[in-house]
Amino acid sequence: MALEGGYLTPPEPLLKVMRAPPPPGTSLDPTGRTLLRVETDPYPGIERVAEPYLKLGGVRIEPRTHARHDVSSGYGIRTCVAGYSLVDVETRKARKIALPAKGCVGGAAWSPDGKRFAFDTTVDDHVQLWVGDVDTGKVRQIPGVRLNTILGDTLQWAGGSARLLVKALPANLGPAPKQSPAVAGPKISEAIAGKGESSTYEARDTLGNAYDEALFDHYVTAQLVRVDLPSGKVVPLGKPGPIAEVGMAPDGVHALVETLQRPYSYVTTYQRFARSVDVLDIDSGRATNIAKLPVADRVPVRGVPEGPRDHGWVGSEPATLVWPEALDKGDWKVEVPQRDKLMRLRAPFTGQPEEIARTAQRFAGLMPLEASSEALLTEFDANKRWVRIARMDLAAPATPPVTVWEYSMDERYGNPGSPMFKVLPNGGVVVRRDGDAVYLRGSGATKQGDRPFLDRHDLKTGSTQRLFRSDTDAFERVISVSDDGQRLLTLRETPKDPPNVHLRTLGAPVGDLMAGEAGVVSTSQQVTAYADPTPEVRGIQRQLVTYKRKDGVDLSFTLYLPLGYQPGTRVPAVLYAYPADFADPSKAGQVTGSQQTFTRFPEYRLLLLAGYAIIDNTSFPIVGDPRTAYDTYLQQLVDNAQAAVDKAVELGVVDRERIGVTGHSHGALMTANLLAHSDLFRAGVASSGGYNKTLTPFGFQNERRSLWNAKRVYEEASTYFYADKVNEPLLIVHGEDDANPGTEPVQSPKLFQAIRGNGGTARLVMLPFEPHWYTAKETNEHFAAEMLMWFDRWVKNAPSRSTPSSSAPPREAKQP
Repeated sequence: MALEGGYLTPPEPLLKVMRAPPPPGTSLDPTGRTLLRVETDPYPGIERVAEPYLKLGGVRIEPRTHARHDVSSGYGIRTCVAGYSLVDVETRKARKIALPAKGCVGGAAWSPDGKRFAFDTTVDDHVQLWVGDVDTGKVRQIPGVRLNTILGDTLQWAGGSARLLVKALPANLGPAPKQSPAVAGPKISEAIAGKGESSTYEARDTLGNAYDEALFDHYVTAQLVRVDLPSGKVVPLGKPGPIAEVGMAPDGVHALVETLQRPYSYVTTYQRFARSVDVLDIDSGRATNIAKLPVADRVPVRGVPEGPRDHGWVGSEPATLVWPEALDKGDWKVEVPQRDKLMRLRAPFTGQPEEIARTAQRFAGLMPLEASSEALLTEFDANKRWVRIARMDLAAPATPPVTVWEYSMDERYGNPGSPMFKVLPNGGVVVRRDGDAVYLRGSGATKQGDRPFLDRHDLKTGSTQRLFRSDTDAFERVISVSDDGQRLLTLRETPKDPPNVHLRTLGAPVGDLMAGEAGVVSTSQQVTAYADPTPEVRGIQRQLVTYKRKDGVDLSFTLYLPLGYQPGTRVPAVLYAYPADFADPSKAGQVTGSQQTFTRFPEYRLLLLAGYAIIDNTSFPIVGDPRTAYDTYLQQLVDNAQAAVDKAVELGVVDRERIGVTGHSHGALMTANLLAHSDLFRAGVASSGGYNKTLTPFGFQNERRSLWNAKRVYEEASTYFYADKVNEPLLIVHGEDDANPGTEPVQSPKLFQAIRGNGGTARLVMLPFEPHWYTAKETNEHFAAEMLMWFDRWVKNAPSRSTPSSSAPPREAKQP
């Protein structure tokens, strides 16, 4: 292993594969005429990751640039676009865009007419607004605008393609408040007696004192401005304030604006802060208040706040707001006939809202249908993991909605797919219609793997016509449908071919139609031609393997064979998995993923280039009622691993005596627990895990009960309490700046100390500046090198244990 500036780098060919550019992403304009090819650098230098930041109200803010440091989820770090190109779909001609010479370029937002795109660029001390022109292929900066990207909703097209609504820094903002740490005062939180739990995952980078509040106000305060194009005229709207969500109405006149209100909470993130919900007229600057929402720091675990929430636009003539309100105090545990009511208020927003529907389960969305007063109403039952989608007429809300689809969230084979949307010229988003039909696209899960499809579903008759289905020798999914429904743009890839855009033309009906296959013939023409940067590693073979758990639950994994594998030989292997939760055991074993995707190389899969087989995406279902499933978590974990190892050995490829296990986050806890409660693996690598669940007492993963209501469950799930049983070597890796409250960085040193104190073998690697998802090039290369050294030492080159034969009978699980 090479050492570069304190960081290790893996040997070749692993290093070359890691440093190869990934396939570019593609963004199609709303009209379907132009593709924006987006090149990214997934591993920026450590200097980018180490940029100093503040932790305030659940966000991480860079004072130097006045920009957001982390991604919206809070678990990763914002990266930069490396290049843009425009590709004409008809001519297939590509034009490279000359990006700003300096700064970190962000993602682009297409105008509804597909003639422009807007993006931000972070420079030394602020964030700039840029606009690109498709006809000329040139980009220009909008002078006088300094964007505020901290709380998102930074820029959006306003009612068409001629103007933008953006969050800017106020002209008179001034410098950040300063205060000596010596007189900052104590950090104080207070809880007043009363019922109500707060989820573990809400306590992320919270405020702690008055100085934190002042800093938070300074950095999130924004001025809404209207940018008129092509003149570039900038018009301030309303007053500056700590503006959170902003949503432009399709009418191009009204904007929904949510402004945070004091006092701020010290126990939860800004998403739960009190706020004023207003409608702003972007022509006159006049604002109309819709609601004053109090702080929501007593929301039931996996519940919703009481009162109005999640306001959104439906329709443009007149502009109409809709929002749900809980009828069950926002608590899934409360038994009620209906959980939510849906409210509506039309422009000019001065009247009283009207109730237009009630849902038996939690309201999950309203999707307006194109050129219609109808919409698709979605509700979700978290206790049964059940979805219902119904068709309702917004012009006649007294008419009961009619169910269109109803299915288990865990159902993959029978999932009908999701509606395809259309961006209207005014910027509104609707479900695309073709007469009485809508288009549905889905992953097309089968027992042989995913085969994405496109269906045309008639809402009036309930009949469905399959227009496209991916071939069995490729993974191809639909990204758009032409207005006449005759042409499709797809993204196609194979294990050896990177994703490329294809144009498919639908033809005559198929004569001898087989069940599930496309009912029409289609011809394909390649639009883009992105080459494979590392063709020398495409000889890696893989196969889907299915088997059963001892209780009869169907399981599967993908077996990757190492580069240069010689048939008939047994090789060391590493198992990778991430446990998933299922309410229905018949759905737990349904196959996910495809064997026909372009082979990518996350750190653990790089081991294929070092002589290891990979038992990948191994099914690790935790099956049962979501309210009690974790009562048997530990036993199900071991049973999943036992079944996978036995099957891998049975295939004649894997050496039972040389198998390692790895996982990230919840998969890291799985890894540590398998070493503590089984003898199936020689060693493990666990990254960014949470190993003592009593430190996350108000829920973890899908466990909803608190520690005080399910103490045994929390203790049994925690490897920390069984550190004396971890008698196989464990490499523990963690980002020092992990923002995930469920996997705080303290978890890894504590497990390491517990294993060490009990005489076990462990290695602890704390990665500077890294969050939950590792970002820097140096970090990821070091992690790959550490993993390779660990598995080489303790798996590949490990001395034989008591069992002499690689095909020996299964080992018994350890008892908790």
